[in-house]
Amino acid sequence: MNNSAENGMVHLSSAYSFSETLLRLESLLKSKGLTVFCRVDHSGEAEKAGLKMNPTQLVIFGSPKAGTAVMVASPTLAIDLPLKVLIWEDTAGKVWVSYNSPEYLKQRHNIPDELVKNIAGIGPLLESVVK
Repeated sequence: MNNSAENGMVHLSSAYSFSETLLRLESLLKSKGLTVFCRVDHSGEAEKAGLKMNPTQLVIFGSPKAGTAVMVASPTLAIDLPLKVLIWEDTAGKVWVSYNSPEYLKQRHNIPDELVKNIAGIGPLLESVVK
């Protein structure tokens, strides 16, 4: 796995443990005034079902102010918003942060060029989480 876009997804290698990466993400989102709408604990739910899964959580977040304008212009984007970040640990114990690239979302939903900026901040934001 590398830090480049792959099938519309970007995978960033984290320098931190799973728990620290998750804490860094949530702290940064809060400091930027972004709303965390939901956290899906896939591995926690797997454990409740008696199954084993490496730590894996999906954080759904965003800004209604920024996202609404983009969804008005490109209504199908609502299937991909709020933004989502997957924090997961691979079988070797390496922690990754994965997300849909803004370029992929632009192409998928025909987002006008002037509105891509409303979702483009996800890359630099997540880079600061993993470094």
